Amino acid sequence: MRLFIHGLGYTAERLALQLAAEGWGIAGSTRDPAKAERFAGRGWNHFGRAEATHLLLSAPPQEAGDPFLPGFEAPPELLWAGYLSTTGVYGDRVGGWVDERSALLPTGRRGRRRVEAEAVWAARGLPLHLFRIAGIYGPGRNALQAVRTGRARRIIKQDQVFSRIHVDDIVAVLVASIMCPNPGRAYNLADDRPAPPAEVTEFACRLLGLPPPPAEPFETAVLPPMAASFYRDSKRVSNARIKAELGVRLRYPSYREGLQALYEAGEGRQA
Repeated sequence: MRLFIHGLGYTAERLALQLAAEGWGIAGSTRDPAKAERFAGRGWNHFGRAEATHLLLSAPPQEAGDPFLPGFEAPPELLWAGYLSTTGVYGDRVGGWVDERSALLPTGRRGRRRVEAEAVWAARGLPLHLFRIAGIYGPGRNALQAVRTGRARRIIKQDQVFSRIHVDDIVAVLVASIMCPNPGRAYNLADDRPAPPAEVTEFACRLLGLPPPPAEPFETAVLPPMAASFYRDSKRVSNARIKAELGVRLRYPSYREGLQALYEAGEGRQA
């Protein structure tokens, strides 16, 4: 089996490491020189996309569209393709639940670009699976690190709630789909406990024995455009399909188990 990754991001690299350990061939593309060097150092990239049996599309679309569509030709032996999308395609539901049958109603430009990219890739005739992923956290990218480095903020917005998921649970879903392909299917990837972001920050502070940052009302908080866009939507994301169809049992069913495990592994102990 040979996996080709378009866009070696945080999640894609975790998947590649697991599959490489199981004997898969790994290759891919990245615009990041440091990631390209890691690829080479692991002995990856010994085959081209045309030789892939599995394909992962993990880079976000840009203003001009998806960066990998121009000139794209599907590998002739392709068995499975996955597109890493976002739950942002569902837009704002004022704290209500969404599942894979919910209408796609993105509220921002990034979400609209994702909806467009999903549709374009779905029309390419690939054995494609859509993975709509909630907020990702994991080693090196979590609330513990944000608190320890002083980057954490406690923004309070009435009735605001997000879904999130540990990167290792994302990898488990992707592997389960690879083992049991169902082309054309969409899957939501989220844990069991949607929660306000301030609640997650407070829990991280308790683990580290540090005082929480001051509460900031959203209405008066000065946020970068990217951060502000996350507060535009409030919804709870159902993960029932990955459990029922793929048999996935989340290792970290909520941010509590996820952050506890990261803390025990040493995350956030040092700035």
